Amino acid sequence: MSTIVREPAVAGRFYPPNPERLRSDIDSYFSPPQKKVRAIAGMVPHAGYMYSGPVAGAVFSRLEIPPCCIVLCPNHTGRGHPLAIMKEGAWRTPLGDMPINPDLAEDLMQEFPALSEDSAAHRYEHAIEVELPFLQVCRPDVKFVPIAIGTGQLVLLEQLGQALAEVLKKTKQPALIIASSDMNHYEDDATTRVKDRKAIEKILALDAPGLYETVMKESISMCGFGPAVAMLTAARLLGAQNAELVQYATSADVSGDRKVVVGYAGVIVR
Repeated sequence: MSTIVREPAVAGRFYPPNPERLRSDIDSYFSPPQKKVRAIAGMVPHAGYMYSGPVAGAVFSRLEIPPCCIVLCPNHTGRGHPLAIMKEGAWRTPLGDMPINPDLAEDLMQEFPALSEDSAAHRYEHAIEVELPFLQVCRPDVKFVPIAIGTGQLVLLEQLGQALAEVLKKTKQPALIIASSDMNHYEDDATTRVKDRKAIEKILALDAPGLYETVMKESISMCGFGPAVAMLTAARLLGAQNAELVQYATSADVSGDRKVVVGYAGVIVR
């Protein structure tokens, strides 16, 4: 049987297509060597590396990467099922193919039947793809499960989080939950920092419903609030005690344009 391979959709746009350049860039984003932490979950941004790479690198360089990661992302393209998983094959990056963990994916589908096997939702979506090279550099033998979330219904996000927790409680191998999300979009730098601080406060409090309510009430255009809510729900059920803001930035820190920015936050949950 031929293996299903999801080809890169944004290599050459969001990150370098050349493997040597890509690896060099990722190495440059990593923080100075320090003791790695065993975490339950994390949140990292997914913009072009020149903007969000340092924030993502600061998180990934701190994490002890287990044999498998579950990577949750928003569905920017609107394609496919609103709760889309892939349960077989591999995703290709310039650093090689990263295999999906079929057993873990199947367990998640059994636990939460609202998940639908759907590659269309993932084909052109960048928000998981940009995280994979970081994982490959940190742990070349890592496997993963991709889930794209195109619903904003709190009950479904919480149910997904509950399913993640139930499956991970039973699994024999440790796994890390990664929520891929940028923060507020396309307002000025000062407004974005105020709005992002309100959302980050809820994340650091491990308050999934509070994050949802804050995003809605304050009109925060955090694209991955759904993945973050599901991640926080699962993390609390898995015994998380605290969350740490590793790094925060906006695109203005790179571009110098403070009139229209995007925010980026890197968080570790343990």
